[in-house]
Amino acid sequence: MGHTAAVEPTILSPGIRTFKPRRSRITPRQARALASPGSHLLTRQTLSKAWESNQPVVLDIGFGSAGPVVELARYFPEQTILAIDVHTPGIGDLVDRCSSEDINNVFIIEEDVLELVPRLPGSLTGVRSFFPDPWPKARHHKRRLAQSPVIDAMAKVVEPGGFWHLATDWPEYAESMIEAFSSNDHWSGGSIDRPEWRPLTHFEKRGIREGRPIVDVWFTRN
Repeated sequence: MGHTAAVEPTILSPGIRTFKPRRSRITPRQARALASPGSHLLTRQTLSKAWESNQPVVLDIGFGSAGPVVELARYFPEQTILAIDVHTPGIGDLVDRCSSEDINNVFIIEEDVLELVPRLPGSLTGVRSFFPDPWPKARHHKRRLAQSPVIDAMAKVVEPGGFWHLATDWPEYAESMIEAFSSNDHWSGGSIDRPEWRPLTHFEKRGIREGRPIVDVWFTRN
């Protein structure tokens, strides 16, 4: 009699991903960093290390490239940043920069956030999601990060008074975010002016170049 494989608990329906898998080459520098990541790269088994310093932990979802995370780590030295992505070259890049630039308040994990959040060993002070995939076609809206089931799940791990800061270059997605958060009793907030300290990201530059308005939204955990 065969055994049925266990299904990984996830926030959305099994098989739904909020990201498109990207294939790109890993540079020798990134490969060296991944081969000897030191203490920066975590696994599910070592995830609790992010909470050992007793600093506030902020989850950075889908950071893509190292630059913005490094900037934020320097701007907020009192925070521990847990940076999560599925893009291996970007992970290698961030591991390398943290190691070579002596950045000690960043931990990195290669995971799908929908599978990791239910397993977090501690609470979060905040969440950052800058330019998540907008999935503009209506039939793909079920893949968006900022939707009701994910917002509910984050409310369980973000401390009262904590935040979720998002930015997008798709105004319709910004409106959808605000509507989804507004219908959730655990959060309050809305659009804000772009904070001066928020790093300029690759996707933001592309949005500006293509003439799309940039919208920042900030929600506080009630």
